[in-house]
Amino acid sequence: MTVLLDRPPVQAAPPASRPAPARPARSRRDPFIDLLRVAGMALIVFQHWTIPVLDYEDGRLTTGNALATPGVWVVTWLSQVMPLVFFAGGAANAISFARSEQAGAQAPAWLAVRLRRLAWPLLPLAAVWIPLPQLLLTLGVPAQPLEVGARLTGQLLWFLAVYLIAVVATPYALRLHARHGWRVPAALALGAVVTDVARFSTGFDPVGYLNVVFVWLAVHQLGFFYAEGRLRGAGLLAAGGFGAAALLVAYGPYPGSMIGLPGAEVSNMAPPTLAMLAVGLGQIGLAVLLRPALVRLPLGRLLDWAGPRVMTVYLWHMPALFAVTGVVVVLLGVDTPRPGSVLWFAGWPVWFGLLCLVMWPLVKWFARFEAPPALPYGKTGTRGMLAASALVGAGVLTLTVGGFAPGAGPFLAVLALLGGLLMTVPRLES
Repeated sequence: MTVLLDRPPVQAAPPASRPAPARPARSRRDPFIDLLRVAGMALIVFQHWTIPVLDYEDGRLTTGNALATPGVWVVTWLSQVMPLVFFAGGAANAISFARSEQAGAQAPAWLAVRLRRLAWPLLPLAAVWIPLPQLLLTLGVPAQPLEVGARLTGQLLWFLAVYLIAVVATPYALRLHARHGWRVPAALALGAVVTDVARFSTGFDPVGYLNVVFVWLAVHQLGFFYAEGRLRGAGLLAAGGFGAAALLVAYGPYPGSMIGLPGAEVSNMAPPTLAMLAVGLGQIGLAVLLRPALVRLPLGRLLDWAGPRVMTVYLWHMPALFAVTGVVVVLLGVDTPRPGSVLWFAGWPVWFGLLCLVMWPLVKWFARFEAPPALPYGKTGTRGMLAASALVGAGVLTLTVGGFAPGAGPFLAVLALLGGLLMTVPRLES
């Protein structure tokens, strides 16, 4: 992988050895990709704020999921938008990498930019959440609800850990894309098939985590085709994806919900399954099919405002949820009504309004960390940037597994993040 990243672009190879050239990725922003990113994040937040079923009794906060209501799982085939987020990320990475190459930058320099944008917003989150549990404990906040909030805030960072893999793989994946085209996502899909067969035939669930690479990189790879204007047959892709998912759920070992539910023996998300990949293909086909109508919507100002705040919203929407939960559910003792009941629908606007009220100052305060400091970038080569990526990835993974619960884990995670960021800064010469 190191050698491939250091090689010049494929189009610079001698004519006798180079593959058929792919159409160059677009060099300007695409409103459709911006819309997918913003709408996808908005739907994630909306879902996380809407589906919790919360109950506090005898000092313990229990959490349920409104989507566990029988028959409601079908909603998740559209509301679980992580496949679209990775697809949009693939297109954005292809466009960004092409722009970087046109400017004469090498792959390590491009990766350094992406690393800073991913890691820098995590530092204020850690700065708040590392001391916060200890402070609240001294103020008398019950320990168990506080631990739930601290752990879940970190667990949602799984997306950044996986997306970092996709970012690091992008230069190499683009070379494979230029050389092999559709055979690359097909091979990744085949890997997902083999992984699920091995998982369900042996009962050894950990092998399913190989699909973290196969499933999410497959949809990320499709973003390259869109960036080049080569994604055709959207209607067929939508029908085939959703149709395959229906068959897998009907006749396979897969649950209908694309979101993990309490008590379920199998989750389509953790780890991702072939059914999730099929739904992702269906979503991508449907979104591309609707693209002409979507790009005509007068959303330019909204996208311009929301785009630079997407990461902030993702990182801080769960702390907002736990702040409101702490006051309403834990302090006031108001449990969540039964999902779908009259009280649930009547109280939802108040609940959502409180969450927005808390979220607004968080976005205002922390959105400035979306843009890393304007420091010069180092001239570290591929190996150095891979080492920096490994440190950032280790930090994010540590927070994903352990959250911000009191202990050494969050401190070690921050040290790894800082180490990775420092490797993107040039050394001072004596």
